[in-house]
Amino acid sequence: MSAPIIKLFTQPNFAWTDIRREEEAHPRHYLAHLLLLALIPPVCLFIGTTYVGWSLAVGETVKLSAASALQLCVLLYLTIIVGVVLIGAFIRWMSRTFDARPTLNQCIGFAAYTVTPFFIAGFAGLYPSRWLAILVLGAAGVYSTFLLFVGLPTFMHERKEQGLLYSACVWAVGLLVLVTILVEMILVWFNVLSPEYLRAPVG
Repeated sequence: MSAPIIKLFTQPNFAWTDIRREEEAHPRHYLAHLLLLALIPPVCLFIGTTYVGWSLAVGETVKLSAASALQLCVLLYLTIIVGVVLIGAFIRWMSRTFDARPTLNQCIGFAAYTVTPFFIAGFAGLYPSRWLAILVLGAAGVYSTFLLFVGLPTFMHERKEQGLLYSACVWAVGLLVLVTILVEMILVWFNVLSPEYLRAPVG
C-alpha cells in the first residue's frame, strides 16, 4: 500500500496535500491507484461467491458458478471505473459554480482517492454475508464522507465555507450516481446474464 493511501487513513489532511502535489506534477497519477485498487472488490467477491458461498437456509450453502461469478465481477469492475469517472466529471462540472478550476483529470483523481475506503472494504467479499457487508460498507461510506469534506477544500484550493458547500453538492451527486449505476448493474446481471446458483448441503 503506497504512502498516500496509508496517510488517507492516518493523516488525511497531509495526504490530500501530497496527492494534489502529485496530480499537479503527473496529471494521470491516479490511474494506477484507481485501476489496481478497484480490482479488490471484484476479485474478493469472485473468491467468496465461488469458494466460500453464503447460507440462505439452515444446512445449505449457495455459491455461484465460476462463469456467473466472473460475469458479476467483470461487470462490478467496469461499474466501479465508470462510476468514479462520472463522479469526477460531475465534480468538474460543478466547479464552475465555485472558485475552483480543476482539470477533469484532477477531479477524477480526487474521486478515486475519496472512494478508497470502498476499495478496501472490498476485502469483505471474501466472506459473503449480508450483515458483514452492511457493517463494512456503512463504515466505508462514513469514512469516504469524512475524506470528501476534509479533502475537497484542500485539493481544490477552496475557501472553507465554499469548500463545505461544494463537498455537500459532491456528496449528493455521488450518492445519486452510486445508487443509479449499482441498480443498473444488478438489473443487467439478473435480467440479461442470468446468474447460475449452485446449492449444496453444509458439510
